[in-house]
Amino acid sequence: MTTTTTDAVTVAPPTSRRSPRDSRYTRKNTHLGTHKKKSILLTVVMALVVIYSLLPLFWLFVSSTKTQTELLSSFGLWFSGPFSLFENIGATLTYDDGVFVRWFLNTLLYVVVGAGGATFLATLGGYGLAKFNFPGKKGVFAVVIGAVAIPGTALAVPTFLMFSQLGLTNTPWAIILPSLISPFGLYLIWTYALDAVPTEVLEAARMDGAGEFRTFFTISLKLLAPGLVTVLLFTVVATWNNYFLPLIMLSEPTWYPLTVGLNQWNAQATTVGGDPIYNLVITGSLLTIIPIIVAFLFLQRFWQSGLAAGSVKA
Repeated sequence: MTTTTTDAVTVAPPTSRRSPRDSRYTRKNTHLGTHKKKSILLTVVMALVVIYSLLPLFWLFVSSTKTQTELLSSFGLWFSGPFSLFENIGATLTYDDGVFVRWFLNTLLYVVVGAGGATFLATLGGYGLAKFNFPGKKGVFAVVIGAVAIPGTALAVPTFLMFSQLGLTNTPWAIILPSLISPFGLYLIWTYALDAVPTEVLEAARMDGAGEFRTFFTISLKLLAPGLVTVLLFTVVATWNNYFLPLIMLSEPTWYPLTVGLNQWNAQATTVGGDPIYNLVITGSLLTIIPIIVAFLFLQRFWQSGLAAGSVKA
């Protein structure tokens, strides 16, 4: 007789262990969920910042399309009545024998000579401080840093007293000469030139017989272009929006910049027998900001690269 024996096989229940891959996947999903929440929050915050920034511009454009009557009687953030933008522009350019055009040309003069000269002098000074050693360099650095910390309004009255002694008040030089000094621009070029212009390149140019001025204008100036454009934008905006200095320096309306001239128009409503021209003031303000917007749109790539200089080292 043959006896068959059957062995009992015990099957263990499946365990609930997870592999390391599953753990990493879970952590990744948790991280993505947190990152998604942060992205949504940042998007909302950025949307609020954009609205906050663009709302005044939208109000300015909408108000420029209204007549004087509609401007004072309608809702400010939407169009009302006839579309009068082009009529307001024509009236702004021709009011008081076209004095707005004269103010615009004055502002352009102050920007081209003042801001352009300030950028050039800041480039020369910053490059020299970055690439040359001389006695008293630390003292110059301290003076530049101190000058950056002093607001321009604190120097306006002493500048007026000095210029009045020289007989330069009520002349374009009273605006141009103070605009030529830009401590912040000099400091920015100084810090930018330290890494943007390699010392080895300058030494190679000197060994080839190039002088310092030739090296600066043919080699260094090209390497400094992003920082130069950044300084140019800062000085252009500061000079274009300059108000307090021309207000105390100039008494002749023919030399006013746009900022002081438009404020004079705005003040007409508060004078006895004055003619309120708020629609022209707002339209003039719209025309005033257009050149600055155009400058930023065309030069923003240089500006961004200039601000990012030195953030990444090779």
